[in-house]
Amino acid sequence: MYIFAFRLYIYTFMSKINRHEAIKEIIKESEIASQDVLLEKLQKRGFELTQATLSRDMKELKVIKAPTADGLYRYRLTENVASLKSETSQLTTYGFVSIEFSGQLAVVKTRPGYAMSIAAEIDSKAAKTIIGTVAGDDTVLLVLRENVSRQEVIDSLSGFIPV
Repeated sequence: MYIFAFRLYIYTFMSKINRHEAIKEIIKESEIASQDVLLEKLQKRGFELTQATLSRDMKELKVIKAPTADGLYRYRLTENVASLKSETSQLTTYGFVSIEFSGQLAVVKTRPGYAMSIAAEIDSKAAKTIIGTVAGDDTVLLVLRENVSRQEVIDSLSGFIPV
């Protein structure tokens, strides 16, 4: 019984690794604008997965939807976006609209399409004050760490966002 469970675990783990590699490859090779298109491309490659699994994979891989030079929004790997650091900072500066607090939460309003890239920057640069983020199209929910003041959050964000 334990051997079967171990084999199943290894198979599942290897499938996930292969799926992650395929996701990265597809995003690097193609201009992907929606999860539906990405899901379809993965299914054509023989992967069986749900939209929920794809969403989790994209979060684990830190895939963001970023604006392109032609004004459209495409999925990008954060490792590729990080190499364009000054461009990303400009996008963050341009994309930020406002921040409002409520208890240990904060809501960041952005221009449409900027929330995911701003959330990725917050996750990587403000981990001392923010536990995590949840991004939509034009809104980012921030979960603040315990005993962190609003001013501390603003100070940690002000290095890369015009709060």
